Amino acid sequence: MHARINNPALTIPDALPALQALTKALTTSARKNGVTAKTLHLVDLRASQINGCAVCLEMHAREAKQAGDTDERVIAVAAWRESPLFDDAERAALALTESATRLSDRSDPVPDAIWDEAARHYSEDALAALVMKIATINLWNRVNATTRQVAGQWAAAS
Repeated sequence: MHARINNPALTIPDALPALQALTKALTTSARKNGVTAKTLHLVDLRASQINGCAVCLEMHAREAKQAGDTDERVIAVAAWRESPLFDDAERAALALTESATRLSDRSDPVPDAIWDEAARHYSEDALAALVMKIATINLWNRVNATTRQVAGQWAAAS
């Protein structure tokens, strides 16, 4: 498998540092406001599964494990509704991730029930960070999937 072009984030001057700075700011804000590192990795994994981004799946599975998550939970993200391995706050974040990733799948992309459940577990500042984190992983997924970036090559480029 070969990428269609070099990763645009590496090609466009200053794009990668800007995206990395954004990710760092969002992660810092989320963590400061009570969103666990494990939850952030679950969000990245679930959006990447939906979008078929092998690059991000491989990267974020490794990061989840480095953050102390288990193989069982990393594997079960795709079936989080059926798995007892996730707590209510994680489930709310995963539901929000799915809705915000699949915007065109329904007339009300993020129904009140999903938003309200997330708001039950996270403060407004935490929700702001989660929404931005979901948007950012979707950006990465779209860049990587569109240009058919190859999983594992990210490590050599960073």
